[in-house]
Amino acid sequence: MADRLKNKVAIITGAGSGIGAATARRFAEEGATVILVGRRAEPLQAVAAEIAKAGGRAEPVSADVGDEVAFTRVVQDTATKHGRVDILVNNAVALTAGMIDSTTTADWHANFRVTVDGTFFGVRAAMPIMAKQKAGSIVNISSVCGMLGAPGVAGYSAAKAAVVNFSRVAAMEGAASNVRVNVVVPGVVMTPPTAATLPDEKAHRATANAVPLRRIAEPVELANAILFLASDEASYVTGTSLIVDGGKTAELNTGAARIDDMEF
Repeated sequence: MADRLKNKVAIITGAGSGIGAATARRFAEEGATVILVGRRAEPLQAVAAEIAKAGGRAEPVSADVGDEVAFTRVVQDTATKHGRVDILVNNAVALTAGMIDSTTTADWHANFRVTVDGTFFGVRAAMPIMAKQKAGSIVNISSVCGMLGAPGVAGYSAAKAAVVNFSRVAAMEGAASNVRVNVVVPGVVMTPPTAATLPDEKAHRATANAVPLRRIAEPVELANAILFLASDEASYVTGTSLIVDGGKTAELNTGAARIDDMEF
C-alpha cells in the first residue's frame, strides 16, 4: 500500500461497481479513507469489505445523489465525522436511451438528474468545506459521448457535455481557495452495463477493434487517471479534461487501416 493519498478523505459516488468501485480500491490502496456512495447498499458493502480485507478504510453510505437533500447531507456528514473532505469524485450516472423523436420530456430530464444535478449538488456542498481547508480536489466523470455524437443517446450526451463546462466554471471559482476541479472522459470501459451490450465474443471483438488501441479499457485504467487528478501530483492541474479512450476521439476514420491502402 502506497501513500499518495495518505490521510485524505475521499467521497466517491457510483462506488458499487465499475469505475467507481475500481477508483475506491485504488484510493484505499494509496491510503485514503473512502466514503462509498450509491443507491444500493449490497454492492457498496461488498466493495467496502474487499477494501477492509486488503487493509484499507472504506465506509458504505446508501444515498441517491440525484436527491439534493440526501447527497448534501452525505458530504456534510463526512466533513463532520472526519473533520475534512479532501476529494470528491462524481462518478454516478443514469442513462435513458432513445432516439430524439421518441424521447419523452421525462426521459430527457432523467438523463440530467444524476449526471448533472448530482454533480452540481456534490460540488456545491464540497466547495465551501474545501475552501475552508484551502485545499481540495474534485474529479467529475464525463464521457466521450459528451464530445462526439452517437444515435440514441441525446440526453446522456448532452448531460455529459454539461459536466465538462460546469467543471470549467467550478475550477475558476475554486482556484482562489486552491480547490481544483477536473474531468476524466472515459471511452468504452468494461463495466457491467458495457458487458450487457456485448452478448458474445464477436460483439466484444468488434467493439474493441473500433478503438485505436484495439481493446476495451478495464475500470482500473480509468481509476488510475482519476487517482492522478485527485492526488497532489496534479497540484497545478485544474479546469482540464483528461481523455482516457484508447485514442478513439483522436481518430479521423478514413476507412483504411494503413496510409498505403488509400487511394488519392
